[in-house]
Amino acid sequence: MMIRARRLTATALVAVALAMGGCAPEPGADASGEPTPTATATPSPTPTPAPVADFPYGPSTSTTALPQDCETILTDEILASLDGIPLNAPGMGGGIRPDSSRVCVWADPGASMTRLVTVVGYAPKNPAIDAMNELADDEGFVCYAPDEGVRCEKTWEDDTLGLPQGRTIYYRDGVAVDTQYSNLTPQGYTTAIVQALWPEG
Repeated sequence: MMIRARRLTATALVAVALAMGGCAPEPGADASGEPTPTATATPSPTPTPAPVADFPYGPSTSTTALPQDCETILTDEILASLDGIPLNAPGMGGGIRPDSSRVCVWADPGASMTRLVTVVGYAPKNPAIDAMNELADDEGFVCYAPDEGVRCEKTWEDDTLGLPQGRTIYYRDGVAVDTQYSNLTPQGYTTAIVQALWPEG
């Protein structure tokens, strides 16, 4: 009788175990059997460096010192118009290049079509003037000679969204100030930089 009791007990235990196993929720489900929501991490957008057109920067003869930063070459009014727009945000390509050129990128990494990029650096005279003449001859830039320098500029609209875009290059005393912009054009921006670099006029 004791043996039979033990066998019955073992059989009962197996039945209970099977019954409990049948009630266990599936992995990823709650007690009611409904799927439990899972948290998914939304990846942060990877900043893409702002595009910068080529210009022949390199060693040149000059008496002009390059700016130490991107803000002291702008007026208070222009800085106020740029308030809230990140300057040289990580991954956007701003900073100092190996050739000592200063790259100033005013842009929010999350707004790729709105940006203002300026490169200030030394450039040898003949290649610089040749590059500006090429822009005038081949791409329709308008060039003239203000403030003892040469300035070439052009504006257009983005083909997709119709946003205003443009580029302005100013060259003087072996230094080029090359600004390229999209949907962000503070009035007097290049002129302010020119006046900061050559305050004597």
